[in-house]
Amino acid sequence: MPEFHLLPAAAAVSANGYDWLWWYEVAISVIMTALIFAAVFFFAIKYRRRSETEIPRPIEGSRLLEIGWSVIPFLVMLTFFFWGAALYFHNQDAPKDAMNIYVVAKQWMWKVQYPNGVREINELHVPVGRAVKLTMASEDVIHSFFVPAFRLKRDVVPGRYNDMWFTATKPGRYHLFCAEYCGTEHSGMIGWVTVMEKKDFENWLTSGGGEGSMASQGQKIFQQLGCSTCHLFDEQGRCPNLKGMYGSRVLLSDGRTVIADEAYIRESILDPNAKIVAGFQKDVMPTFQGLLSEEEILEVTEYIKSLSNTRSGMFTSEQTGPTAGGGRGGSIANAGQGSLDTRGTSMTNQPPRPEANAQAQDANQGQPVAPKPVAPKAATPGGKQ
Repeated sequence: MPEFHLLPAAAAVSANGYDWLWWYEVAISVIMTALIFAAVFFFAIKYRRRSETEIPRPIEGSRLLEIGWSVIPFLVMLTFFFWGAALYFHNQDAPKDAMNIYVVAKQWMWKVQYPNGVREINELHVPVGRAVKLTMASEDVIHSFFVPAFRLKRDVVPGRYNDMWFTATKPGRYHLFCAEYCGTEHSGMIGWVTVMEKKDFENWLTSGGGEGSMASQGQKIFQQLGCSTCHLFDEQGRCPNLKGMYGSRVLLSDGRTVIADEAYIRESILDPNAKIVAGFQKDVMPTFQGLLSEEEILEVTEYIKSLSNTRSGMFTSEQTGPTAGGGRGGSIANAGQGSLDTRGTSMTNQPPRPEANAQAQDANQGQPVAPKPVAPKAATPGGKQ
């Protein structure tokens, strides 16, 4: 005979806090319901009409009593809010040493990718006892990542990143659901979260057979699309030097400062003119809206993050050098040539610089190469070079 459980198994650190809050709310609800019905029955009996000729005496009521039965329940209900808010904020920000895993939702599946390149569909493997941060994106409609055993649910909204973190406490397999109606096959958008011992997880992760890390895949995309033409590493190009950018405060042309996180990088890829770094010009970088999938954007983001392991602080054009002048890589006189087909995008026509990609690759290996003078060629109509 199957065992009956009022609640799913609690398999994460956060689960106990939510369970205690739930039981507290249930207890308060039972107590208040019992008091209300007890009062109903008591007053129904005490003030019942005992004869047909009885005339009830008028009752004026008590203002103090009315205030009491309004204010006291209100204060009790406020404890729900403060307790829930405390749990929410406690579970909002992941620890800095949390392990990053990327999840892309798509009708009707969960696509999971680990930084080392291992991929899964409708499966998520995590180690026990270690904080795990999920960076989630949707390729189509709103989904909701829900693991009942962890007591955690987070909507995955198109056009933005949504984060969720947890620390699993019990090895085992736990249900994964989409908790937001997302189309005709919504009920089939399910999966499993497998919690493993740390050694078993490390063995599983290293034997996954990925096609290279996310950072290496992102580097290939970065070079194939010609990003290394203007984002140079050995010298300043027409666009910001990305070394050390991730996690830094970025000074914008309008005087604002923003943190260069995953959301900022994603927005800069899809809408380059939304936030212009101080000292740089608009309409230099094309938009990649519709050209890159969410998975590819995450890979490029992971590559940019890999360039920022040592430097932090304010990121401006003053830190990386001037952006104009014939002797500067990526300048108008020495503009590079990428492999991006720019049909349908807005891109400034500039003369080509064929050796730019090779310089960027050498710079990544710690071998800066001095630019060679190349006679500029005229750009073809339509912005292709």
